[in-house]
Amino acid sequence: MLMPSIFGESLLDRFFDEPFGGFYGSTEMMKTDIKDTDNGYELTMNVPGVKKEDVKAELKDGYLTVNVSSNSGRDEKDENGKYIRRERYSGSCSRSFYVGDAVTQEDIKAKFEDGTLKLTIPKKEAKPAVEEKKYISIEG
Repeated sequence: MLMPSIFGESLLDRFFDEPFGGFYGSTEMMKTDIKDTDNGYELTMNVPGVKKEDVKAELKDGYLTVNVSSNSGRDEKDENGKYIRRERYSGSCSRSFYVGDAVTQEDIKAKFEDGTLKLTIPKKEAKPAVEEKKYISIEG
């Protein structure tokens, strides 16, 4: 299928190459590997083309949620300062994993390097709630 092109490139080629540009068709964004170790889990998530400050991890109600957002723009002008091309994109995506109610924020270790987020989550058994015995007073 022929696509419209401008300046020798397909308009959609760059759209699908950018982070979040092809959000619905992207197969590379937030691919996650989870490794079960003796002490816990190692979670490795690919977030290519994203800066560390655009990645947020939150633990709430036993769910670890990783949010990634990106806002970027690219301006190209000719020698007279007129726009030849102006592109902008923004987007966000997130993934959630149940890690259990016993895991705290301090237990999770995170490291971001070269477009890869690595999280170490310890295995913790949920402490069973101690059933409190309540007696009914009996008169007589």
